[in-house]
Amino acid sequence: MALHRLSRITRSLHSLRRWSSLLSAAESYFHSSAPSGPNNFIHSRRHLYHLFEFSGSFYLKNQCCNCSSAIRSIVAYHELRQSCCFSTAACDEKGGNRKEGDRSWIDVYLPKKVQPYARLARLDKPIGTWLLAWPCMWSITMAATPGGLPDIKMMVLFGTGSLLLRGAGCTINDLLDRDIDTKVERTRLRPIASGVLTPFQGICFLGFQLLLGLGILLQLNNFSRVLGASSLLLVFSYPLMKRLTFWPQAYLGLTFNWGALLGWAAVKGSLDPAVDKEDDLRVGVKSTALRFGASTREWVAGFGLACVGSLAISGFNANLEWPYYGFLLAASGQLAWQIWTVDILNRSDCNRK
Repeated sequence: MALHRLSRITRSLHSLRRWSSLLSAAESYFHSSAPSGPNNFIHSRRHLYHLFEFSGSFYLKNQCCNCSSAIRSIVAYHELRQSCCFSTAACDEKGGNRKEGDRSWIDVYLPKKVQPYARLARLDKPIGTWLLAWPCMWSITMAATPGGLPDIKMMVLFGTGSLLLRGAGCTINDLLDRDIDTKVERTRLRPIASGVLTPFQGICFLGFQLLLGLGILLQLNNFSRVLGASSLLLVFSYPLMKRLTFWPQAYLGLTFNWGALLGWAAVKGSLDPAVDKEDDLRVGVKSTALRFGASTREWVAGFGLACVGSLAISGFNANLEWPYYGFLLAASGQLAWQIWTVDILNRSDCNRK
């Protein structure tokens, strides 16, 4: 029945070519990307199909109603588009009709019902987990007895905790930014923004991740429990920073590196001393990319020098031997190569490096 109905709708669309300009104007009004040229009518037909599918009032008694009476005002069209919420993306997500280049191990190995939650936690993009885990591993290793191996149990606990906390952070971010994500090309297919998961389902999944994280936190000493729980303030407030400051990435860096303090405290028992500019502009949020502008490379180089220098001083204070400085030198060379060769204005090149 659905195929037959879609076939009748497609045939009737041939009589609506004179209304393509009207639909294109409405698309432009709502900041939706509508390609110009010969593909414009195809683009309009796709959105007109959304109107057929969701309104239920454009097709009566096997006849297509006049388009001018269907779209009586731009306000009504706007409300209908808002309710659609990128319905095509949502249908593709639910049906698994993802582009071949977007497919990951989640699509291959996980059940259909679990896939949206795995994408919500960004399990197919582990770089965030690594960025959260590395400072923890560094501090656990530095806190070990000189000449001895780091605490393997602690490294396993913190590795698992990094996976859970990163997933919780992504869930919070998607819940708070769900209205913004629908307007950004890179984020509009995220599970909550596309409508695959409801906000309530996202909150339930967030509670599940935090419950597992609590189980890990309770295995640490009392000081580390308090320090670890306080990191949730950073995790919960980070999505709001892009609305308040041009430096949300600096705040995110503080959130990621909180694990350096926590890893040291988990071993020692205390803290005693021993990857969008255009989208940001269009949506109206702030970021360091906008603040740095043409001086982005110089700013990144300065932060890189500060990071390497801090790591060198930390190694010296921890009485680490020469292998530490050898690996630090290699990491510094790789960082310098990234800064020197990256094309700041090329998103794909930035993602590769």
